[in-house]
Amino acid sequence: MPGVLPEGEPVPVDGSLPATATRAVGARGFGVYVHVPFCASRCGYCDFNTYTAAELGGGASRAAYADAVLAELALAGRVLGDTPPPAVDTVFVGGGTPTLLPADDLARILDGIDRTWGLAPGAEVTTEANPESVTPGSLKALRAAGYTRISLGMQSAAPGVLAILDRTHRAGRATEAAIEAREAGFDHVNLDLIYGTPGERAEDFAASLDQVVAAGVDHVSAYALIVEDGTRLAARMRRGELPYPSDDVAADRYLAAEAALGAAGFSWYEVSNWARTPAARCRHNLLYWTGADWWGLGPGAHSHVGGVRWWNVKHPAAYARRLAAGESPGLAREVLAPAEAHMEDVMLRLRLASGLPLDALDQAGRTAARRALADGLLAGPEFAAGRAVLTLRGRLLADAVVRDLLP
Repeated sequence: MPGVLPEGEPVPVDGSLPATATRAVGARGFGVYVHVPFCASRCGYCDFNTYTAAELGGGASRAAYADAVLAELALAGRVLGDTPPPAVDTVFVGGGTPTLLPADDLARILDGIDRTWGLAPGAEVTTEANPESVTPGSLKALRAAGYTRISLGMQSAAPGVLAILDRTHRAGRATEAAIEAREAGFDHVNLDLIYGTPGERAEDFAASLDQVVAAGVDHVSAYALIVEDGTRLAARMRRGELPYPSDDVAADRYLAAEAALGAAGFSWYEVSNWARTPAARCRHNLLYWTGADWWGLGPGAHSHVGGVRWWNVKHPAAYARRLAAGESPGLAREVLAPAEAHMEDVMLRLRLASGLPLDALDQAGRTAARRALADGLLAGPEFAAGRAVLTLRGRLLADAVVRDLLP
C-alpha cells in the first residue's frame, strides 16, 4: 500500500460502520485484501508500507503476524455480524513480500477468511511473491491451501535494469518461478514488468516481453516507472546520478508491450493489464475498479464498504498493539460524497476495455468525449453504441482524457 495516507475522521474504537454503509454490503461483490508488510530488502523505487528486519524494530515480528491478522479478521466479523456480506469472491494477499511468511501462516489466514465469511465457489485467491521467495515445495503448499493465482514481481529480464531498481533476484529467476507455479497447479500466473527505468534499452524490454511469453503465463501487468519522493531512486536522480524517466520512452515501451503481447494472444482489459482469456483477468482488481466492497487487513491496508473508506495504522507494532487491546487498527476514514464517488468511478472505469456509459457523464463531459472521439482517443463503434472506450492512442493519454471528461 502507498506510504502516504490521506487525512480523515477518526475510526471508532470498535471499528463500527454507519448503518447506511452496511445495508447492502457486497451488492457489487465482496473481496478481502491482506497486506503483509515484510521485505527481505527495500527496492530503490518502492514507497509502499513495507519493512525490512532492520527497519522493523521491536514490538512486531513475522512470527506473530498471522495471529494479528486473524485478530483483525475477528473484529471485522463482529463489525459486519448483523449484516454479513455474501461469500467472499476474491482474496488478494499483497505486500511487501507475502511469501516471506511460512506457507502454513498464509494457509491459516485464508482459512480464517473462509470461517468468517465463507469463500464463494470458485473464489479467486491470489498471493504476490518475489521470485526468490518461493520454491517448488512452497508453491505446492500454497496451492494445496487454496491459493489459485500468483503474481510474481519480475520487473525486467535485464541484469542492469534489475540492479538500478535494487531487485535482488537474478535475471531469469522470475520466469523459472512462473513455470514452477504452473507445475504446482496454480490456475493463473501473472508476471509484473516495469518499463522506462533509466538505462533500459528497447532491446532489454523486448527481451523481457519475450521471456514473459515463453514462460507460458496467462496474465501480464506492465507499469511505467514512477519516481516517488522519499525513495532511494528519487535521491539518486536529484543528485544527478541517474536521468529522470522519459515520457516518450515510456510511450514507446507501452506500444512495444501491446504489440508483443497482442501477437502472443493476450488482450488488454485495463490500461496496464493483459490476459490470455477472460478467466485470466484479475477479478480482485476488477472489484476495485468497479466500485465493489472489500475489507483490507494489515498495517496501512485500505478498506471500502458502502461508500465508507478507511485505512489502518501503518506500523506493524502499532497495528499489533491496537488489536491486542481489543481496538480497531483503523487510523482514519472518510465517507465518499456522491461527486467524489462519481469522479473515481469515471477515472477507474475509463481505464477498462469495457469503458463507461456515456450517460455516466454530465453534459460538459459528453461534449469533451466527442472531442476525444474526433482526436482519435475514443473508439468510434463503441461510442456509437453509447460507451466511452479508449483507443490505443487514448490509452497512452488516459490521464489527460479522464481530466477532460470530469468537471
